[in-house]
Amino acid sequence: MIYFDNAATGGKKPSCVVNIALAAIKSANANPGRSGHALSVTLATNLLKARKVLSDFFGGYGYERVVFTKNCTEALNAAIFGFAQNAACGNARTGKTADESACAAARNPAETPRADAEKTGTKSVPHVLTTVMEHNSVLRPLRFLERTGRIRLTVLGLGEDGTVPPSAFARAAREDTAAAVFTLASNVTGASIDPAEVKKALPDGVLVICDGAQACGHMPVDMKAQGIDALCVAGHKGMHGIAGSGALLFSARFSPAPLLYGGTGSESANPDMPPFYPDRLEAGTLNYPAAMSMREGALYLKEHMQKSADYVKGLTRILTDGLKKIAGIELFSKPNPFGIVSFRAQSLQSEFFAQELSDYYDIAVRGGLHCAPLMHRALGSADGGLVRASLSEFNTPHEAYAFLLAAEKIAKG
Repeated sequence: MIYFDNAATGGKKPSCVVNIALAAIKSANANPGRSGHALSVTLATNLLKARKVLSDFFGGYGYERVVFTKNCTEALNAAIFGFAQNAACGNARTGKTADESACAAARNPAETPRADAEKTGTKSVPHVLTTVMEHNSVLRPLRFLERTGRIRLTVLGLGEDGTVPPSAFARAAREDTAAAVFTLASNVTGASIDPAEVKKALPDGVLVICDGAQACGHMPVDMKAQGIDALCVAGHKGMHGIAGSGALLFSARFSPAPLLYGGTGSESANPDMPPFYPDRLEAGTLNYPAAMSMREGALYLKEHMQKSADYVKGLTRILTDGLKKIAGIELFSKPNPFGIVSFRAQSLQSEFFAQELSDYYDIAVRGGLHCAPLMHRALGSADGGLVRASLSEFNTPHEAYAFLLAAEKIAKG
């Protein structure tokens, strides 16, 4: 099979990642930090080292502010709902409680009527900025919070270059704007947003929360230098980790409230979650093999990321140049280091086009809306969606040309 669905999950992993995951499964079957025996302590130490590697790789704020999750969706939910609960408690950044009674609705994950959520007055409801480029992992939590009266939301549209310019954030920011939540790279087109420029455009008090699912592992991310307060990472994509790996990294000025409650192995007599990180956000047993794979992926990328990004951008250029020459194909992507190339054919809806590639040419791509409905509306592709080919450093030019031949045959009907 020619695997061009790497934006969903990386198809191939470096051997070092595979080896460490296998070793973890074979000989590391204990619960890290939950017991005092030697193996449990060793695994906990290895997790600490993994946190340090990831904090260093992303220019983070220390190992204690690296929280392991099962994917980027969980990391985004932890950041977004953690921010919202802090806002309900009186402080969107630190979570220090201004009025304990104001936290009741935020602790309850069930929907509450807008009127109940706004009893304290409209001025207490924070304003949040996001964009049409977002995945549903951003849009659905934000829409839920908007629907239940916990935030006021502004969605920014695309500029002429197919991305959201920093000036749009500046124009939309208000006195009550508390956070900007946006993707670093679109999973539909591969267009990117520069977080450093967005940070400059926003008032200093606004938290910058970034979805790094498509960008992390493909481009350098330095949280401190770029002003990112929360970075949500998918370990199983560009980071080369296995399925079930993800992370949330956050700054010293953002202390998200817990999304999950349960055992941590620390402060077991405390009826609340521990007040310190990472324990405060890590209820339950961690996926040790997944965390180790992401650590190994980060170490691999420290040596290979720039070369790989240049190579992947070259592969996308082969696809974009070739697709432009096929009659009946409309292209929506430019060459990019994230490996994403999306298009549509006049003759066939995107899901059927993708199915033809799979059934007759053994090529894996994705058709449809890619969990990003607002981006497709902005592009004018909501009716029928797009075909997305997404490449990695393990793909070859030969595969790219084979894809183009197949696409041309299908487009001709």
